[in-house]
Amino acid sequence: MRPDWDTYFMKIAHDVAARSTCDRAYVGAVLVREKRILTTGFNGSPAGLPHCDEEDHLMIDGHCVRTIHAEANAIIQAALHGVLTKGATCYVTHFPCLSCTKMLINAGIVRIVYENSYRIDENALQFLRRANVEVTSVSPQAST
Repeated sequence: MRPDWDTYFMKIAHDVAARSTCDRAYVGAVLVREKRILTTGFNGSPAGLPHCDEEDHLMIDGHCVRTIHAEANAIIQAALHGVLTKGATCYVTHFPCLSCTKMLINAGIVRIVYENSYRIDENALQFLRRANVEVTSVSPQAST
């Protein structure tokens, strides 16, 4: 059976997540506009710095701060390569944290499709509502 677009791009987000170097959460993000992939991102350290799978986690207040989140990395890749993100959809394996939510809003993302309801922040939800960003949750069965 041919997958719908949300299922198709979420499967790609899972493939991207496999590149994550922090085993606390394998997260992948895919920025898409007009059914075309713009950029991808996964949890990983800044370029040239050691990863969690090389030097272990760098924990502060219960969070690993060694890595950059997948959504942020996808936005950074767009900036690095001159790719316009305005009007794009972000397919992400886990609901974005508050910081990533703010970055996605400022990057002009108009829709977020996520699968895992990991630590959903009420402030993030409120920000997305107020910014008129459409949020869609897909079931894990739809993307595996």
